Amino acid sequence: MSGIVGYGVHIPSYRIKVEEIAKVWGDDPTAISRGLIVQEKSVPAPDEDTATISVEASRSALKRALIDPQKIQAVYVGSESHPYAVKPTATIVAEAVEATPNLTAADLEFACKAGTAGIQMCMGLVDSDLIEYGLAVGADTAQGAPSDALEYTASAGGAAYIIGKNNTIADFEGTCSYTSDTPDFYRREGKPYPKHGGRFTGEPAFFKHVLTAAKELFQKMGTEASDYDHVVFHQPNGKFYIRAAKKLGFNQKQYETGLLTPVIGNTYSGATPLGLAAILDIAKPGERVMAVSYGSGAGSDAFSITINDEIDERRDLAPKVQDMIQNKEYVDYSIYAKYKGKLRMAGLTQY
Repeated sequence: MSGIVGYGVHIPSYRIKVEEIAKVWGDDPTAISRGLIVQEKSVPAPDEDTATISVEASRSALKRALIDPQKIQAVYVGSESHPYAVKPTATIVAEAVEATPNLTAADLEFACKAGTAGIQMCMGLVDSDLIEYGLAVGADTAQGAPSDALEYTASAGGAAYIIGKNNTIADFEGTCSYTSDTPDFYRREGKPYPKHGGRFTGEPAFFKHVLTAAKELFQKMGTEASDYDHVVFHQPNGKFYIRAAKKLGFNQKQYETGLLTPVIGNTYSGATPLGLAAILDIAKPGERVMAVSYGSGAGSDAFSITINDEIDERRDLAPKVQDMIQNKEYVDYSIYAKYKGKLRMAGLTQY
């Protein structure tokens, strides 16, 4: 079966603290931090978007993969903040990394799970011997309306994965998905910010899909929580992530490495791929990892992964997640609003 040949990440260096956002809107920062388990989030610079984040992450993935980029025959970029409504991000990434032009490429959108959908697509193409290597990216510069709860978490970042059968550093044991038409979060065409269903986004949306997909993977693989050394979930906030982990029987040691939302926010399509990358940065050969994404609308993809001996030779060939988390510069709300283009939306009351 296919596996991960290389992985790479990119997280913008700018950050804004929860206290800075709360100060503008008169909210209680302590209540926000405790309720969401978020202290600060990443902010894209004016020249950073899903395309630039995807390119940087993909270049790092290639450094770890140690393959000729001309062997990449599929490129998929999952995001809900593609810079163009009509013009693929995937072709920009393919050209930037010098992949062969004889490839299939597409942009994917499924809220926050489009990145893992791309991984599954690459797995299918590789396992059926239609391609040798595929590149799947999950990246976003997430939107959150001024004063909305999402503004405290919606952030920027992404991760890229090169999938193949040869020269792997980690191997897929199995994958499964659970999907339904659950409209917990959406953004209409032409609207700058998404709407969400408040409390409805919890039990019938996030938890139903994440827990069901995870349990189906347990059944398919004949495993349980204790069989895994690490686990990572989609993380719209820290609270949902930890609750899902505990409901499935995972302990803090198993879930803590992949939990990044408290320090960089919710990177949407990049959230689960970035959390998985953080685990790959420290995992030992022979360890087992479970990864479960979630995308509103709604669906979850679950993966069972084993780490192999090649990881020790390749993980230091590109920047690690913690390297990028520690490389940060704080901005105030006015700079954040400028960088995110919120100033031109002044006076907007409907979104």
